[in-house]
Amino acid sequence: MNYCNPHFLLMMLIFSVLFSCNNKNEASENVQNTTEKTEKQTIENKQNIPVNKEPGMVWIPGGTFYMGTDEECESMCQIGGLTADCKVHQVYVDGFWMDEHEVTNAQFAAFVKATGYKTIAEIIPTREEFPDAPAELLVAGSVVFSPPAQVQSLNNFYQWWDYIGAANWRHPAGPGSTIIGKENFPVIHIAWDDAMAYAKWAGKRLPTEAEWEFAARGGLSAKKFAWGDEFTPNHKHMANTFQGIFPSNDAGTDGFKGIAPVKQYSANGYGLYDMSGNVWEWCSDWYKNDYFNTLPPNEVTKNPKGPNESHDPAEPGVAKKVHRGGSFLCSDQYCSRYVMGTRGKGEVKTGTNHLGFRCVKMAKQK
Repeated sequence: MNYCNPHFLLMMLIFSVLFSCNNKNEASENVQNTTEKTEKQTIENKQNIPVNKEPGMVWIPGGTFYMGTDEECESMCQIGGLTADCKVHQVYVDGFWMDEHEVTNAQFAAFVKATGYKTIAEIIPTREEFPDAPAELLVAGSVVFSPPAQVQSLNNFYQWWDYIGAANWRHPAGPGSTIIGKENFPVIHIAWDDAMAYAKWAGKRLPTEAEWEFAARGGLSAKKFAWGDEFTPNHKHMANTFQGIFPSNDAGTDGFKGIAPVKQYSANGYGLYDMSGNVWEWCSDWYKNDYFNTLPPNEVTKNPKGPNESHDPAEPGVAKKVHRGGSFLCSDQYCSRYVMGTRGKGEVKTGTNHLGFRCVKMAKQK
């Protein structure tokens, strides 16, 4: 790959990782048996519950749980995937506060108004950064999901992604688009540095991958989804995902075609909304494909912060951070990373129109 192009082209292959999946297995191989689930219990902390509440946040008690999945990451999908790194292991995390929903356009706008911050998507790539890039490509913008009427093969993700000049958090689909009237939608086109800047301003931080998963499970043990083992219990949609024929026809049977406002579906057991679907969420951890395998077997890993560096065999040399939760583009045809324990990854300077974040905060010490 030519690493001299601007990051919006440089990182297009990364999307193959974001949206590719492992081969589909038989249901009997995917589902853990009752004995295995009984053994993998979550044990919550019952002490040190804060008295004072944090506005817009919910308390996550922390404790010991089994992180990862036996679903082989994306085994519900039909497309061969590039990741199989979600090995189940036991983890302990301290309690913490977490935003009840993804950071919204209104919240991010308040941050920008107070600080004058410009996101990476709003900054023109420089000739110094990319000396060999054609001049017409040195424009500020971001990558937008733009599916054609028909696709030849789901193996070619270039068919439904376009780099759009002037696409950014204010103009999510490019020139002429707006977030007016969408103040309660998740902010998107956010790179990792943008999320970090907001978190610092808000007196918070990004969650570790372990914190994020503990919170997403909502106190449930060894469940496939944040709400249980059935994707649509009693035919009720529990998250904003993709229905219909991917990528060209989102039927919207869950109530939304594309991104949805926050808090449109039931909260999980901890009172958190949209921990599956809608938009991917940045974590603080570096992505490393074999990190879980490096943890001591048969031991509880306490408050893990991830590896010290990034490595992805699919894109050696490209610095990536972990994504969690899936998005409105996830489906059982292409990417089912709304399954608990699964993960995504992305280059730190790359945002898209289905990537956002939420923040956490530790309890105040007495």
